[in-house]
Amino acid sequence: MLLAIDVGNTNSVFAVFDGEKLVGEWRMSTHAARTADEYAVLLMQFFSDKGITAADIDAAILSTVVPEAQFPVTRLCERSFNVPLMVIGDPDVTLGIEVKTDKPEEVGADRLVNAVEAWRRYQQPLIVVDFGTATTFDIVDDTGAYIGGVIAPGVNLSLDTLHQAAAKLPSIRVRKPEKVIGTSTVSAMESGIYYGYVGLVDGIVSRVKETYGSDMKVIATGGLAALYANICDSIEGVEDDLTIVGLRTIYSRNTE
Repeated sequence: MLLAIDVGNTNSVFAVFDGEKLVGEWRMSTHAARTADEYAVLLMQFFSDKGITAADIDAAILSTVVPEAQFPVTRLCERSFNVPLMVIGDPDVTLGIEVKTDKPEEVGADRLVNAVEAWRRYQQPLIVVDFGTATTFDIVDDTGAYIGGVIAPGVNLSLDTLHQAAAKLPSIRVRKPEKVIGTSTVSAMESGIYYGYVGLVDGIVSRVKETYGSDMKVIATGGLAALYANICDSIEGVEDDLTIVGLRTIYSRNTE
């Protein structure tokens, strides 16, 4: 079985695949100081619910944008599962797509994994909108090459900053408000953050398409993708499993 791990700035996802079948998927908050032993304790609890043992894991692959997490995850795989860890970004790991940016080594591993899997599924020019800690727009051209993107502050990050920077503004959760014009501080904030990001997404997608010069498929992923997909005119579909399945795809390409 393959253990696929995606460590993001806010959350980490662990998934186990038996061939192409997803056996289990679990999410935990990301803590850069978490040790290999702590990971092991948590994972063994998750595994037991699915009847998975440590001996069942015979391969592992990691995508991370938190450099401090790589060492404990590597130790986890070596000590708990006795398997080497394949890491996105290592020179010997082949993505299967070309990265046409000024500094390919600076592109987030999760963004590249999303591009790989999105191209595999659609085989056409794409914009992948990822609603994570940052809201990112990743562009794949008609040859399947990753050609760049756009990075904006994430929805929850903007909310946290608004609350911290303005003494009288409360902490709120993002949701679709009942009406655009807020009649209280909270409803005004809800409208601003919700419809503000609708405008941001549709506006950036429109400009990317104009710059690219032809139509492009637009898909969304990430924690808030479902909330925005139905209201953003530019988003054509949601792919919740893009990153984690993309890791399986890349592992297969490097071991076939």
